[in-house]
Amino acid sequence: KEHVRRNRQSRTFLVENVIGEIWSELEEGDRYIVVDSGGGTVDMTVHQIRLPEGHLKELYKATGGPYGSLGVDYEFEKLLCKIFGEDFIEQFKIKRPAAWVDLMIAFESRKRAAAPDRTNPLNITLPFSFIDYYKKFRGHSVEHALRKSNVDFVKWSSQGMLRMSPDAMNALFKPTIDQIVQHLSDVFDKPEVTNVKFLFLVGGFAESPLLQQAVQSAFGSRCRVIIPQDVGLTILKGAVLFGLDPAVIKVRRSPLTYGVGVLNRYVEGKHPPEKLLIKDGTRWCTDVFDKFISADQSVALGETVTRSYTPAKPSQLVIVINIYSSEQDNVSFITESGVKKCGTLRLDLTGTDASVPNRREIKTLMQFGDTEIKAMAIDVATSKSVKVGIDFLNY
Repeated sequence: KEHVRRNRQSRTFLVENVIGEIWSELEEGDRYIVVDSGGGTVDMTVHQIRLPEGHLKELYKATGGPYGSLGVDYEFEKLLCKIFGEDFIEQFKIKRPAAWVDLMIAFESRKRAAAPDRTNPLNITLPFSFIDYYKKFRGHSVEHALRKSNVDFVKWSSQGMLRMSPDAMNALFKPTIDQIVQHLSDVFDKPEVTNVKFLFLVGGFAESPLLQQAVQSAFGSRCRVIIPQDVGLTILKGAVLFGLDPAVIKVRRSPLTYGVGVLNRYVEGKHPPEKLLIKDGTRWCTDVFDKFISADQSVALGETVTRSYTPAKPSQLVIVINIYSSEQDNVSFITESGVKKCGTLRLDLTGTDASVPNRREIKTLMQFGDTEIKAMAIDVATSKSVKVGIDFLNY
């Protein structure tokens, strides 16, 4: 309790057995942000509590970027290139891949030991094949390369190690951590993200004391920064709990704009001339993006959006409806930059009897679920239908 009280004074604390205590502090309408920092990416989402059931509403679409701990590895590689030469490092990776992996594993263990208050140097063992291959490649020793490089914060140890000062190691973290803090600042500036009560820092990279300190320093005055126990496993545990009850998040924000590609009657002055298609005497505008939902729009669990379409020709035997997504909200045509095809509905109309009306109605539905979108096309006259699932996490 004393440990929790002491940490709480700095507004950052490790959650041990105080989950119940935090839960008791949460009230209807309280908001929090989760920052999931992993190896490759950092993902952020903002939720609002809905009591009494404890359901969640997503206030701002899930966002993030390539700001994971791999960025620190990349900075280390850049440092090696500065000392030993980019040509040597590229060749070493190709000719001695196992030794390169050993070197990065050695760096990983030292990377985990980096901390703001560390004073003693960090030693990174260089594989023997690195030292040997460098001598063959350049004709002089690794120690000579270090002396020549003028990188004074990295020394050579007689035990065959690179000796990095704590400041040098911390500098490798700076570009990646700065990107995380900047992205978080951008999220906090959104009108939907006001009055956030907690910031939960989770994921493997969240184990880094350097990242913890940077987040606390930047956002500790706006909200309480909480780092759960077993911080690297938190997302895994959350995924298991979500699997047991996917309905816990009742309202999401659509990450992208979704719609289908259609033909519309061509309107002079409204549609561009290059989109004009004349078929059987009828003037059509091709590649029209018919929007179902906009990026960042609130979507309730199970919400369905429906549109009705008519085949361009009554004699069509197959209806193909392509589903598209875009990060942009205002999309007019499927040929615009950034528009991607993410699913296809293929409705077979063969074998239908002669009593079917000439003017067919094809009803298209898009239902928004927990982690995916389900799309369906129905031939109203025959009740024939076809379905397709779009992964909500990847599109």
